[in-house]
Amino acid sequence: MKFMLLINIDPELLQELPPADYDALMRDCLHHAEALQAQGVLLQSQKLQPPATARTLRTRGGQARITDGPFAETREILAGFNLIEAADADEATRIARQFPWSAYGSIEVRAVEDLQAERVRVGA
Repeated sequence: MKFMLLINIDPELLQELPPADYDALMRDCLHHAEALQAQGVLLQSQKLQPPATARTLRTRGGQARITDGPFAETREILAGFNLIEAADADEATRIARQFPWSAYGSIEVRAVEDLQAERVRVGA
């Protein structure tokens, strides 16, 4: 099964971290990600730009509206993601615990739907 680990960060907690400590955490995280990739567990990993760089599209009543910034006001921001392969949700959660970012926000573990199965189901 594939799982998406959504990395949510509280910017205030992250700002409290000295730059050298952040760099050390990031370095360890990148080395850990390389090891998971070598094992075939980590399929893709990306860090996102800050929410201020985002554009949000909403369509209501046939009218599209684009606004600058994140989709919602929230204390935590979506900072990145890891797409992993795991046997089940418990294994995916164990893998998520190996990343340091839950101490500065949260890591949401969510199963990825099989889009090909959906394609077949809807006849696309």
